[in-house]
Amino acid sequence: MTKQMGGRKLGVVSSHRRALLRNMATSLFHHERITTTVAKAKELRPFAERIITLAKSGSRVGVYRDIQDRVVRRKLFDVLAVRYKERPGGYMRILRLSPRQGDNAPVGRVELIS
Repeated sequence: MTKQMGGRKLGVVSSHRRALLRNMATSLFHHERITTTVAKAKELRPFAERIITLAKSGSRVGVYRDIQDRVVRRKLFDVLAVRYKERPGGYMRILRLSPRQGDNAPVGRVELIS
């Protein structure tokens, strides 16, 4: 019997979903706060927290695989890894905002905890 896979499909194919998460994580690390739908935010949280944990451990290969922007990579290792050095996890929060005007989709703000 086959088992179901975890995670949301977000209405896109797997390669698009991977690119979407990489782009959202890059924007989150750059701006430290982004606004998106709650479903995307819930998928982004474990993906981005794993990248921060890799940066804390100094694994450049793991971070370079998902983050292409040089400025963001430098910020990950120099600023964010130092900020969260003593924190064991839970680097971000999702705040729910009012629904989106056009399609009434639930919207949330993802931000890094300072």
